[in-house]
Amino acid sequence: MVALVTPMQDDGSVDFSALDKLLDFHLDNGTNAIVSMGTTGESATLNMDEHCGVIKHTVDFINGRIPVIAGTGANSTSEAIELTAFAAQAGANACLLVTPYYNKPTQEGLYLHYRAVAEAVAVPQILYNVPGRTCCDMLPATVARLSAIDNIIGIKEATGDMGRAREIMDSCQEDFEIYSGDDDTAVEMMLIGGKGNISVTANVAPAMMSQMCAAALTGDKQTALKINDQLQALHTNLFIETSPIPVKWALAKMGLIGAGIRLPLTPLSDDKHDAICKALRAADVLN
Repeated sequence: MVALVTPMQDDGSVDFSALDKLLDFHLDNGTNAIVSMGTTGESATLNMDEHCGVIKHTVDFINGRIPVIAGTGANSTSEAIELTAFAAQAGANACLLVTPYYNKPTQEGLYLHYRAVAEAVAVPQILYNVPGRTCCDMLPATVARLSAIDNIIGIKEATGDMGRAREIMDSCQEDFEIYSGDDDTAVEMMLIGGKGNISVTANVAPAMMSQMCAAALTGDKQTALKINDQLQALHTNLFIETSPIPVKWALAKMGLIGAGIRLPLTPLSDDKHDAICKALRAADVLN
């Protein structure tokens, strides 16, 4: 599953033509689902109308060919409900909700926040824990409580901690799914029982990421690790500066999008260009 970037014009406006090109690229290269308006999509800097517009455009363009998961998390519970309701009405197959950032809720607050959204909107919902971004860590015990709610179907766990992944798998409802949100450790998580990867690397190497995930999910460790080795430089260097700065630069280098990005993010520093190009070549996605 690709955590899709949002292409932008030089003035920062959303480039819907380039978005269509990206979506076709993923349909042609084996991506199993599109995650629209997540962290990599610069959701934090799009206003409500833009956020909803990108989700609806993506759902309409994909037209049921693969699932679309809409990022609808917010640090305001009422805003998260509003975004999730819009995405459900627009036809998203599921929603991805990041933990409330900045206001640092307690574990009970996290439970009540997610329960409120789930009760307000019937669409399938995936929790998203990325404390390195949010300064808010949803603990396995809280995830276990939430897994008992029917339409909370899984979690994107982006800590890269396999001990935590195992604890979530052991403590949650049997049908609750855990997805990696950390490309660097995704293979390891899938090999111990994770159900997939919501990936930054898949933006630039969707075919290889799809093949790697398929191998890991069927227990073909040797193949999964071999592909992952070829992708390792991308896993690392796409975070050489704050994501999505490097991945947007890489996609522009590949000719798939323009160079647009929104402040406070800035274009990739000149001294990082060579590292990204080398990683793209290692994955055979750039000549």
